[in-house]
Amino acid sequence: LTQPPPWGINTNIRLTLPVVCFVWQIAMIILFGVFIRYDEESDTHWVETKAHDNITSDIENDFYFRYPSFQDVHVMIFVGFGFLMTFLKRYSFGAVGFNFLIASFGLQWALLMQGWFHSLDPQTGKIFIGVESLINADFCVAGCLIAYGAVLGKVSPVQLLVMTLFGVTLFAVEEYIILNLLHARDAGGSMVIHTFGGYYGLAISRVLYRPNLHQSKRMQGSVYHSDTFAMIGTLFLWMFWPSFNSAITDHGDGQHRAVINTYLCLASTVLTTVAISSLSQKTGKLDMVHIQNSTLAGGVALGTAAEFMISPYGALIVGFFCGIISTMGYIFISPFLEKTLKIQDTCGIHNLHAMPGVIGGIVGAITAAAASESVYGKQGLINTFDFTGDFKDRTVLTQGGYQAAGMCVSIVFGVVGGAIVGSILKLPIWGDPADENCFDDEVYWEVREPESIPPILEYNNHMIHKQQDL
Repeated sequence: LTQPPPWGINTNIRLTLPVVCFVWQIAMIILFGVFIRYDEESDTHWVETKAHDNITSDIENDFYFRYPSFQDVHVMIFVGFGFLMTFLKRYSFGAVGFNFLIASFGLQWALLMQGWFHSLDPQTGKIFIGVESLINADFCVAGCLIAYGAVLGKVSPVQLLVMTLFGVTLFAVEEYIILNLLHARDAGGSMVIHTFGGYYGLAISRVLYRPNLHQSKRMQGSVYHSDTFAMIGTLFLWMFWPSFNSAITDHGDGQHRAVINTYLCLASTVLTTVAISSLSQKTGKLDMVHIQNSTLAGGVALGTAAEFMISPYGALIVGFFCGIISTMGYIFISPFLEKTLKIQDTCGIHNLHAMPGVIGGIVGAITAAAASESVYGKQGLINTFDFTGDFKDRTVLTQGGYQAAGMCVSIVFGVVGGAIVGSILKLPIWGDPADENCFDDEVYWEVREPESIPPILEYNNHMIHKQQDL
């Protein structure tokens, strides 16, 4: 450790990552010990709760309703997002490994932050968590993983942890404003997760702009096998997105409807993405970047309205337009962002998350404002938009306005929060890679090249040798 490593990072900075991880985990142990407790459905007193509430079967425990969706969302967070970012030829370790790191880091902080804002018991001062808390923590982390896509390959692991720390905090605040104060509905997180995460990452990328990034141009492309690995992430995300959009919706019809709508929207998006990708090439061939990313845009855009009565054909329409807009974004908008606005968006999160997230917010606002008692039924309208308590007199037109306001809040938190956090990350203390060493795993990982195997010059027929010996 006496010699500085060849990529130009001060040796002392390399010791920051283990220090941050150890200190953070010790802090989490202390804070969890003070604040976190099991909720009544995961505590051993569940037996008494059942008797008190005349619950006859354990099947009524929320675990059985939520755990399948939680597992799907969990796979999306750790496998889907991780492998989606493995398209770079020499940054697969960083894509999957750092995704693993910041997700594990962030979900612990998310349980605390969301608990303090949403479920802190005023009498005991404790946060009671169950399986739905785990889903919401994964949702919170998803916003930070989206932001990671904008700076993929250009920042250090310590910068990612700092970005996640502030990202989770900002997420919990904007989520509280949108869902609790504005009382907007956003089950699949088009606004709260994707719009916020997208603009948060883009703002950070703008502040961290590298004018000499062309020095790493040789590493910015993909190769055949890296694109294949990225498609693994795409397929996991695509298959489980109906669970993502329905995971925390109401039991029964709301969850059922969200799955159907997302399923149809995603299928429609694939067809239009393939069509636009082929038309954009003079040869008529497909671009793997479009297939890896734009095929998922429909799931993002339907997140807000997934549980609404958007109708099956409405879901297909949303998917149709999202496939077109997202693919065109990769063709035209991404080059414009980098050349004119100086935003170096490695994964194109503007086209997959930010822009479809805004579309989702608009679709949600229009669908909510157009809701009627004849379509939803009186009780159905109350259940879908939660017109109870302080919001029992809210009209659908007012709800539509608050849905639009929620989208604006997510954009403001993303852009302003990202600009502030980006300024913090720009400080020369984090050990980020030099311009000529971006997008290369060797900066932060031990990379072992495969041993060369000498070619076999002659077929070795063991049966012939055996006969000769006899």
